[in-house]
Amino acid sequence: MITTVKSLNWFIRLDGLVLVVLGILFWTGNAPNLVMLHMALGALLVLALWLLAIAAAFARAPLTSPILALIWGALALWLGLTQDSLLLGSPHWIVQTLHLLVGIGAIGIAQWVASSLPGNRRAT
Repeated sequence: MITTVKSLNWFIRLDGLVLVVLGILFWTGNAPNLVMLHMALGALLVLALWLLAIAAAFARAPLTSPILALIWGALALWLGLTQDSLLLGSPHWIVQTLHLLVGIGAIGIAQWVASSLPGNRRAT
């Protein structure tokens, strides 16, 4: 189970890095044709976060971290899929910033979930 958790955690880290780079490209007006790739990778990140949460729960991690990961993943997915219809116009940057923070938070929560496993204080 530890190998599964570490693998998912590393996937989330790498996927998250690619998503942040793509997000910066979009924010600066570049690579708009890669939005669908960004959305697919975002959905994969959420799926990996949910799988990590389930694996951690089965490995008897304290339930707080897997439950938060499941809820945070749902929030990230919802925000990612609906952000184009929230706060249209000039205040849309607020939604974009929130989307970035929720995404980075998902990566951090994955790290927290992985390190919450009994006997696995450092999940690298």
